[in-house]
Amino acid sequence: MSDHAATVRDYDLFTPEAMTDPDGFLHRVRAESPLAWLPQLDAYLLTRYADVNAALRDKRMDSANMARVLQRLTPAEQEELAPVRRSIEMWMGHTVPADHVRFQQLLKRYFTPAMVDRLRPRVREFTHELLDAVAPKGRMDVVRDLAYPLPANVIAELLGMPVSDREQLQAWSRDIVPVFGNGDVQQLRAAQRSMLEMHDYLRVIAADRRREPREDVLSMFVAAEAEGIVTEDEAVANCVLLLFAGHETTANLIANGLVLLFDHPDQLAELRADPDLTPRAVEEMLRCDGPAGVIGRVATEPVQLAGHTVPAGKHIYLALMAANRDPAVFPDPDVFDITRERNRHLSFGMGTYYCLGAALARMETDECLRILLDRCPGLRPDYEVPDWQPSMPIGHRLASLPVTF
Repeated sequence: MSDHAATVRDYDLFTPEAMTDPDGFLHRVRAESPLAWLPQLDAYLLTRYADVNAALRDKRMDSANMARVLQRLTPAEQEELAPVRRSIEMWMGHTVPADHVRFQQLLKRYFTPAMVDRLRPRVREFTHELLDAVAPKGRMDVVRDLAYPLPANVIAELLGMPVSDREQLQAWSRDIVPVFGNGDVQQLRAAQRSMLEMHDYLRVIAADRRREPREDVLSMFVAAEAEGIVTEDEAVANCVLLLFAGHETTANLIANGLVLLFDHPDQLAELRADPDLTPRAVEEMLRCDGPAGVIGRVATEPVQLAGHTVPAGKHIYLALMAANRDPAVFPDPDVFDITRERNRHLSFGMGTYYCLGAALARMETDECLRILLDRCPGLRPDYEVPDWQPSMPIGHRLASLPVTF
């Protein structure tokens, strides 16, 4: 341990407390050591709202590349997984800031609130179709039957992929999950295989768009490629990222949000009585259990964090989930309140890497919950305890969410 041991405390993320009650654990860390050290991850952890907010906006903090998970492998494994690494290094948000901005400029118009509003009718259609499919049974797994396929369908349509291939796209996307966490070699091999299959698949569609452009993201990339703004490799790699990021996170938001409503029947009743509270309810879901609990950054030069100097090259985890429950900013931070006002949560980040799909995720969750609660007045959980799986480095995601209606 280095010379900061006297003031920056060490914490173990793998204790039963941290694994089973991450919110309680993070409250303790925030009170005891606003900048903490995680020896197992060789990284710092920031937990206060003011510090996390400042770090998100700090130009000296780069997005910590997912390739970090690959750095812990043996040289032979690293060589075997070089293709997945090359692909990740082209992803927007994981490249140098100038490349990130270049992609954001190209994509921004697809994710403006006005453009997102034009997708509302499609999101409603998709939601009804998915509910029609399970309606005769009177039961479903919300994760598999609704939360996952809905945003997958929307993003696939935005990208310009045929409806018939949606199942395949979801399967590929599931295989890619370990790249974002601490996947083992087997999982990373599967992720690489799926990623490369997806690249080949997208190249075929891109060739088709060169002949006949349409109003979709792939056509836009093909046009940008013709102008020398992007390469085909970059376009294909970023379509994989958009497909994954565009539905994995929204799926988690819909499912986690529903668990919050089930856990707070008074809030569920209030939402049913006044569906116009849905946008506010979605913000509170984002605050209490947003899909990105912790995000990684790396200091490109020495930075001051929570009163300490962190050297260049160090990894820092920003605990959005801790910042979003900071009592200095949110009164009664652990209370789930769908009428909460001035909800300035940090769940979509801030600054350069603010989530491109924020408006889309909000709209999809809003429409999905309105329709679900309207169509299923008898909706109730069909589980003893939620099927939470731990997600690295701290937090959880639902593997399934059985309900009856």
